[in-house]
Amino acid sequence: MSPVALVLYESRYGSTRLIAEAVAEGLATRMPAEAREAAATPARLGEDVTLLVVGAPTHASPMSRAPVPRGGGVREWVAALDPPPATLGSAAFDTRVGRPRLPGSAARALTRSLRRLGVRSVVPARSFAVTAAQGPPAEGELDRATRWGETLAARHLPAERDAATASVRG
Repeated sequence: MSPVALVLYESRYGSTRLIAEAVAEGLATRMPAEAREAAATPARLGEDVTLLVVGAPTHASPMSRAPVPRGGGVREWVAALDPPPATLGSAAFDTRVGRPRLPGSAARALTRSLRRLGVRSVVPARSFAVTAAQGPPAEGELDRATRWGETLAARHLPAERDAATASVRG
């Protein structure tokens, strides 16, 4: 079974969705990847999912507490996640306005939540700029997100091989 990446996102105005799709596009250069909205995704990972990427907008608080369309957002999804396998890798991103600089980071908060569940982070949290609270992504951010997805896949796949080898030996 080949490793699969799931890019899970929460997006009120579409900017975070666009970034998530660009990240999935970058991941897909090296592994199967799919972007899905958190509210429409069961909090149970398929056995083939070895990389979970989560993204949400940063508002005045680190992760949105405002009601999200169609049900729960990323925060609720992570809280409801069935115990993940020990080999699961993760990464987190957020979207944020460049000015004024808002305190906190949804990406860092998501990284901490996943770490508490025992999920290792493949790379540090990443922020992507939007032009205003309702978007769109700032110029060049979609390309930057695609490149970040490529980097995630490159860093995750060797770690995935090492984890599989260790479990066979152990």
